[in-house]
Amino acid sequence: MQFKTTPEKSFKNISDYQYQANYLSVEDTESGFLNLHYIDEGPKNGELVLMLHGEPSWGYLYRKMIGPLVSKGYRVIAPDLIGFGKSDKPTQRKDYTYQRHLDWTRQVLAQLDLNNITLVCQDWGGLLGLRLVAEHPKLFARVLAANTMLPTGDHPPSEAFLSWQKFSQEVDMFPVSGIIKGATVSELSKDVLAAYDAPFPDESYKAGVRQFPLLVPTSPNDPESANNRLAWQSLQAFNNPFLTAFSDTDPVTAGGDKIIQKLIPGCAGQNHTTIKNGGHFLQEDQGETLAKVLLEFMSSNPITQK
Repeated sequence: MQFKTTPEKSFKNISDYQYQANYLSVEDTESGFLNLHYIDEGPKNGELVLMLHGEPSWGYLYRKMIGPLVSKGYRVIAPDLIGFGKSDKPTQRKDYTYQRHLDWTRQVLAQLDLNNITLVCQDWGGLLGLRLVAEHPKLFARVLAANTMLPTGDHPPSEAFLSWQKFSQEVDMFPVSGIIKGATVSELSKDVLAAYDAPFPDESYKAGVRQFPLLVPTSPNDPESANNRLAWQSLQAFNNPFLTAFSDTDPVTAGGDKIIQKLIPGCAGQNHTTIKNGGHFLQEDQGETLAKVLLEFMSSNPITQK
């Protein structure tokens, strides 16, 4: 497999992202070994919060949430998916599949021996994270889902998603920071926009961000539709605390929170909320607010067994 690694100098001018770099070597039978970067902040014996990002962002998206959680004694792990952030980036689009990303992300759990996990997932973080919850429910103590879903393709995607998917394949130069800007309601500074562009010095680094929109199951015959249906069967038996915190202005995932609340028993009795003044990337718009919601959720649902 051919891949590229973004030079560290690309990240040197990011003033609000000063975390120590950590790496795992992940593999599968076809890809060989790739370096996967992750943030690991807070006490090693603290309760664990795993934050999974989506498309086309990276761990930088969670920077407003990490500090408040660490200050309360939590350990926060935020991986960069393969193809994103500081992780290695295969250069061939065919090397990106839903299953392969699941396998790579699962190795984060295994290699770091993670358990009693509180999962925070948004966008593709949910397509991956909810599958992992379904496959390994005993590893997850709590889940907070924000602007995400686990689609099976049995229901037509929104027009907003179809428009995004079409744009992602037709645009000549994939405008990573422009996509973030268009899916937030805040005024983003030039420095913040540059931070989202940093992992991708040129188009040759963008095979993953190009391919991800095509990997979302949009028809019943998608290669991962059957597996997502099986995952829903498991999620419909997941009784651990599960909270939805969707934003108020995201046309792509609007209404998904109600479906999750209806189908997953762990949602019962939880203080589900709508984050005001938040776009699709609500961590960027309202990261501090989402951190507060998460802290209240964990405090109200303490882990009783280790």
